[in-house]
Amino acid sequence: MLSVLIETRNDEEGLTRTLASLIGGAVEGVVREVIVCDTGSTDQTHRVAEHAGCQYVTGGVAVGIRQAKGDWLLLLEPGARLVEGWIDVVVDHTARQTMAARFSRARGSRTPFLARVFSGNRALADGLLISKRQVAASAKSAGSAEAIARGLATKRLDAEIWVAPVKQKHRSPT
Repeated sequence: MLSVLIETRNDEEGLTRTLASLIGGAVEGVVREVIVCDTGSTDQTHRVAEHAGCQYVTGGVAVGIRQAKGDWLLLLEPGARLVEGWIDVVVDHTARQTMAARFSRARGSRTPFLARVFSGNRALADGLLISKRQVAASAKSAGSAEAIARGLATKRLDAEIWVAPVKQKHRSPT
């Protein structure tokens, strides 16, 4: 029913945390497949994906969307973790709605207002649940999962997510 897509680059630890939060959905039969969409990792991301039984594709999320078998797609950042209870909420939403949805941030994962205003807002931080039909059109022009999630009208789900920590960009010494 649900295909989970995780676009990643050099984040094997984050990927492991996200995959662990999806186990219940796989056991319940809600998660049909997990597709790890790599954008050029040089670490052991591919091994983490393979050991977890995920499909591993290179070339980004557009490749993963084309291969996804589910009618609904769940796009997540590596490191994001879904909080217990998400399965029933997602099943209910996909049975009744056609519009895309995002998770609510877990209380301890909420960013203070001013910090949100002055930091770059990540459109995929709250995850994105979207029908494959709806995402097909935008996936052709969008180069990343973040670009697909940006600017979409969405419903807020009554299920929580622990947002992935912001990855620090490595700066070269001057």
